[in-house]
Amino acid sequence: MKQFSYRAVDPHGHIVRGQLMAVNDSDLDHQLSQIDLQLLTCRNASSRFGRSGKAASRRELINFCFHLEQTQNAGLPLIEALHDLRDSTNNDTFRNVLAALTLTIENGKCLSAAMQNFPQTFDEVFVSLIRAGEKSGELGTVLGKMTETLKWQDELAAHAKKLVIYPAFVGTTVICVILFLMMYVVPQMTEFLESMDKEMPIYTIALIETSRFIAAQWYWLLAVPFIGTIVLRIALKRSKRLRYAVDALKLKCWLVGPVLEKIIMNRFATYFQIMYASGITIIEALQTARGLAGNEVIGEALGKVTRYVSEGNSLSAGAARAGVFPPLVVRMIKMGEDIGQLEDALGNVSYFYNREIDDSVEKLQSLIEPVMTIVLGLLLGWVMLSVLSPIYDTIAEIGI
Repeated sequence: MKQFSYRAVDPHGHIVRGQLMAVNDSDLDHQLSQIDLQLLTCRNASSRFGRSGKAASRRELINFCFHLEQTQNAGLPLIEALHDLRDSTNNDTFRNVLAALTLTIENGKCLSAAMQNFPQTFDEVFVSLIRAGEKSGELGTVLGKMTETLKWQDELAAHAKKLVIYPAFVGTTVICVILFLMMYVVPQMTEFLESMDKEMPIYTIALIETSRFIAAQWYWLLAVPFIGTIVLRIALKRSKRLRYAVDALKLKCWLVGPVLEKIIMNRFATYFQIMYASGITIIEALQTARGLAGNEVIGEALGKVTRYVSEGNSLSAGAARAGVFPPLVVRMIKMGEDIGQLEDALGNVSYFYNREIDDSVEKLQSLIEPVMTIVLGLLLGWVMLSVLSPIYDTIAEIGI
């Protein structure tokens, strides 16, 4: 199949542009007709479908999994479920994906094989879980677990936004206040302080010099973070050693590092538990779930677990050697292996990390506000002390 960029017209006469996988022009025309679009023009695209961006948001994937789960449990045909989803979505790109899935299944392929054509929408883990559900005959159960996992990720993302919004707002306010003080207020006060012709304290001198530096180099101070971010991203893509160092620094970062580590380990444990419960072997599940780490340090540790288990050792022994799992988690896994209930033990590990993350996020939220307030207070206090202290000293001398 090839990727085609097309222009089509909908029943209301509106021009619709998009990309779709098809065998040829006729196949593309047939697919578009299935979603009430009439093909106008098309051309081959150089990149694979979806490279420019993800076709579906997390909430759309939640709806996708939930809808398919309900129809599977009710015994309805998969084709009809995909038709309903295609007709109900407002996302044109995702509608095209659903149309392509429908046609591929109608041509005799299974759902997981159809999903492989859209790697930017359905990642490797997603496809592997669907394939395992199809093989085991428990597709509805797998879809239900995926729905719960995606919902948890959506809630976690909402918590992360809350954590970021307040510091971002306060940080922006602090930067604006500092720029105003350093570029407008302090220079005016500097002339007055220097006219008193007396020795100024060290913190006042530091304030004046800082103000002069910011006033002269403010454009560089604003540009350097953006330039540095771009350079860092390019360097991270090219250097694995640098990625490892940066990821290690993230995990050691005060307050945020422990929470990040728990989130990564929970994502690994959750998907590993789903894959194992779906009938995927431990080695395959470990290899697939390791790619979810998104952190070189933890990814390397999970790689050690995979190699150790592949040599014939138990999962609990590998987890203990990795050095990233808490002792309680290792004991839970070992207990599950001993009594033959590893699936339940992995579920307990996911629950353990969920509780730990919720508690850590709540503590982090309670600390952010006072920390930011203290930082802002110290900055303003420095400016006030530096400006007012010489004035009070002069008034005291005059009073004497």
